Amino acid sequence: MTMLLPAMPDIFHVYDTTLRDGAQQEGLQLNVNDKLKIARYLDELGVGFIEGGWPGANPNDTAFFAAAADGVLQLKNAKLVAFGATRKAGTTAAEDPQVQGLIDARTEVVCIVAKSHDEHVFRALRTTLEENLEMVADTVRHLVSQGRRVFVDCEHFFDGYKANPEYALEVIRTAADAGAEVVVLCDTNGGMLPSQMGDVVSAAGAIGVDLGIHCHNDTGCAVANTMSAVDAGVMHFQGTLNEYGERTGNANLVTVLANLQLKYGWPLVSPGALAEATRIAHAVAGVTNVPLNNRQPYVGSSAFAHKAGLHASAIKVDANLYQHIDPILVGNDMRMLVSDMAGRANIQLKGSELGYDLSNRDLAAKVTDTVKAREMDGYSYESADASFELLLRAEMGLLEDFFEVLSWRVITGHEMKPEGDSEATVKLRAKGVVHHLVGEGHGPLNSLDVALRGALKQAFPQVDSYELTDFKVRILDQGHGTDAIVRTMIDMTDGERLWTTVGVGTNVIEASWEALYDAYRWGMLKR
Repeated sequence: MTMLLPAMPDIFHVYDTTLRDGAQQEGLQLNVNDKLKIARYLDELGVGFIEGGWPGANPNDTAFFAAAADGVLQLKNAKLVAFGATRKAGTTAAEDPQVQGLIDARTEVVCIVAKSHDEHVFRALRTTLEENLEMVADTVRHLVSQGRRVFVDCEHFFDGYKANPEYALEVIRTAADAGAEVVVLCDTNGGMLPSQMGDVVSAAGAIGVDLGIHCHNDTGCAVANTMSAVDAGVMHFQGTLNEYGERTGNANLVTVLANLQLKYGWPLVSPGALAEATRIAHAVAGVTNVPLNNRQPYVGSSAFAHKAGLHASAIKVDANLYQHIDPILVGNDMRMLVSDMAGRANIQLKGSELGYDLSNRDLAAKVTDTVKAREMDGYSYESADASFELLLRAEMGLLEDFFEVLSWRVITGHEMKPEGDSEATVKLRAKGVVHHLVGEGHGPLNSLDVALRGALKQAFPQVDSYELTDFKVRILDQGHGTDAIVRTMIDMTDGERLWTTVGVGTNVIEASWEALYDAYRWGMLKR
């Protein structure tokens, strides 16, 4: 069956507001260098516009625009946008210092927010409906007279349209008549549903100005609402990377972009740029220090992960049977998850992914049985590929022992000193030589890591580059109190790769040691 898809407008804007609206997320703080890094990533992705912040509203945003204007930020694809508001009531745009701040930002494009909900005019601006219209018109005219391209965000437009449709539409008409290039309809409270979008956007479109859409995710429909608005005729959408934004976040820019490019066939960015989307999303998460949702569409690490044995059996025949696109189009990859739900096909595909031939049915069945038995004991290999590979090599008789641990122990107490509050001793044999080292650290795991690393690097200097980057502990049988079984997971890197290992036991230190021991073994295996 042929499906009729919307035709791409002659001009279509991909507009990112990560640095402004996204930065309003609880717990997210961006300094000038952070904003410069993210802007470069956005430019690499190929977006058309990057809203950099509100110059004059805070020192960071002012410094960011100053750095960009002085040439620190060189954009190849995007235009930088300064964000602000209409002038204050009772003055003129030419006299308003906030409006002058937009001009001083030296961007070609300016986006101003305007009130389009009558109650917000009365209660937030404390002015009249007529004065609000004049504030919009005066600000747009003044910015246009200063050579700026002007976009207008109609704040709370959809709520305003429900309350007073004539006035909400008059705000659009006023902005358009004053010279606004695009008027953006904002679902500021995020309360819209996709079925409601089309009629409202169509009513606004009758005015004859180019329209945009800006959706928040409070109903969980930000992406769907954005797509509905595009279907109704908007030629500009706003979103943020990784759904950043206050409350529940904004429309996910990459999700909408990929939907339009891969589902509608609209060539909004180069295929090569879209293929960098996963890397860029993860890189920006690293800059913001806000972990990326693994289940995020297209770019999440679980977006193309398969766990059920039925899925794996079908994927062996054709990977596309359980995938809506080829992951490589967005720079992601298919992953086979190894768990107690896994069948032999999962294990065979996972082995192939790691470079091992498990076409022998008996061997694949043996590995599958071992995985299921260990998962019954509390192990989880879904996110611990390094531990799974060590298990796999052991079952295949390929596991090389680089060193033999003869003994280890840890002492921890309450006394505080510069070296830490714990002491660990590790004794091991490597390359025929026994190494015995004491390590001090902040907590048992840190001291064990110091001791093990110190003992190993005498025989294997490369381990000095290993760094433990994350450590997680989970209680598996809640209700058992302090004797409960715990699972520990360790992330380690050598600066080039990141790998994860798992340990299980009723003794949290012993479980941590198991994960740490495997982390060093896998790192040395790959070296």
